Amino acid sequence: MKMETIPEQVVIAAETCVLRPLRRSDAGLLAMYEGDERVARGSRTIPHPLPPGATEAFIARAQDPKRTTDTWALDGSASGLPEVVGIVSLERLERDQSEITYWIAPAFWNTGLASEAVRALIAARPQGARTLFGSVFQDNPASARVLTNCGFTYLGDAETFCVARGGTVPTWTYTLKLD
Repeated sequence: MKMETIPEQVVIAAETCVLRPLRRSDAGLLAMYEGDERVARGSRTIPHPLPPGATEAFIARAQDPKRTTDTWALDGSASGLPEVVGIVSLERLERDQSEITYWIAPAFWNTGLASEAVRALIAARPQGARTLFGSVFQDNPASARVLTNCGFTYLGDAETFCVARGGTVPTWTYTLKLD
């Protein structure tokens, strides 16, 4: 049996879950969650309905050694939760900056898992960024609270394209200086 090789990416311990690199074996849970319209509409990039092969392609991009975005599964198995309860990612930007994105499976909304994952990433600084940015849809105040509860400050309004909604959606942008 061929062992799966994942390009080097740090594993980060949080209180309830472990942030770990994606594995091919995560495809089933990821497809179930990403196929949920509520998750897709809260994301910029997840299409709805989710086409065949989209989850596998997402995992392959996350494992690509030339990636510009590091993606972690929120693995709750040590706490009796599923192996994947959400995703958190950091995209490398210029000048020691990164952008954070995240989603949590609807069954785990309002449990603090998103804040826990964001705090763990801030503490670990796996990309060495000195400034983090986060952007959330204005119709998702819970995601905005995650950022503000983790120390981010409001930067301004913008808009971005949402694949699942098929159009541009107003956003709030936040920043966190780590110096």
